[in-house]
Amino acid sequence: MDTKPLSRIPFGQLAIIAMDNCRELGEKVNAHVVNRRKSYLADVDQNLYLDEIKDSYLVPVNNIRFSNGEGKATLNETVRGKDIYIISDVGNYSCTYTMFGITTHMGPDEHFQDIKRTISAIGGKGRRITVIMPLLYAGRQHKRKSRESLDCAIALQELERLGVDNIITFDAHDPRVQNAIPLIDFQTIHPTYDIIRTIYYTENKLITDKENTMIISPDTGAMDRAIYYASVLGIDVGLFYKRRDYTKVVNGKNPIVQHEYMGADVKGKNVIIVDDMVASGESIIDIAKELKRRNAANVYVAVTFGLFTEGVDAFNECYEKGLIKRFFSTNLTYIPEAVRNAEWFVEVDLSRLIAALIDRLNHDESISSLLTATEKIKELLGK
Repeated sequence: MDTKPLSRIPFGQLAIIAMDNCRELGEKVNAHVVNRRKSYLADVDQNLYLDEIKDSYLVPVNNIRFSNGEGKATLNETVRGKDIYIISDVGNYSCTYTMFGITTHMGPDEHFQDIKRTISAIGGKGRRITVIMPLLYAGRQHKRKSRESLDCAIALQELERLGVDNIITFDAHDPRVQNAIPLIDFQTIHPTYDIIRTIYYTENKLITDKENTMIISPDTGAMDRAIYYASVLGIDVGLFYKRRDYTKVVNGKNPIVQHEYMGADVKGKNVIIVDDMVASGESIIDIAKELKRRNAANVYVAVTFGLFTEGVDAFNECYEKGLIKRFFSTNLTYIPEAVRNAEWFVEVDLSRLIAALIDRLNHDESISSLLTATEKIKELLGK
């Protein structure tokens, strides 16, 4: 007698906790998970389907702030025995609360504290806890050069002690920080495919015109990324080297004296500057000016995190002057409306990828195909 196979076996009932700082992203992820499971149920004829089919897997959490700045987290439904995924954008500076009558913007420290409060509210009743922190908390303070704090390592160890089983982040500034927590799973995802896919459908001829397109690394730290882009796309690569004044410290860093270029001639070429993040954007703008001085045709920027810590006026001016044509960045961290509505900005949506990660992990399936982009990029370009 023919028998039908069982469904994929979930690790536990799925629960997604989207913190207030990434409510929009969490709702998109939830919608994709719901669609994935309903589509799978409709496509596969089985005797027994083990997934819980719901219209929403979101578990509401209330992060309360008292008037003196203290806070607490309250879960509005049970999570006992569930496979829990907490999504938090620690870089969202738009969240505010009132402390002593003063409106205060939340910073990364407060967002991270809310993650710990939420885990505390779970109270060890969850079957497994995974923290998805797209922008890794304190990721830029990951190593010690002198008598400095190791904020990122300490934060990861705190999560481990609180019972977190998996930590997922995107484009960690230095993945070696996972050495601080060798006994739990730490994954850093590179959204290279999604960025290239968005560029492909937005500026089709840009990455298919190999003779007239170049990849540019803004500094030596991003060179590996630039080489990967250039290799998988089959185009040339160039590098800018930041010459700094190490006798001064301004805003916590040594000021840049000059950007020195190494690579082929960019005259008449379309260039794509790739990096993990843009903070103030000062370096990117200086490089764009230098590229245009060298008669580059068009300058594009593609990053994982666009922080715009100094606002968007400088980028609006660059666009108006023709220095930067397009700026590609993901929705993994907060994007202000002034940026989202700008003519030069293109958003790369990562909600579908996060939903795929959650769905596979919930079934204890391999996520290796989601971690490597080469084959998918080749397939995309093959079209």
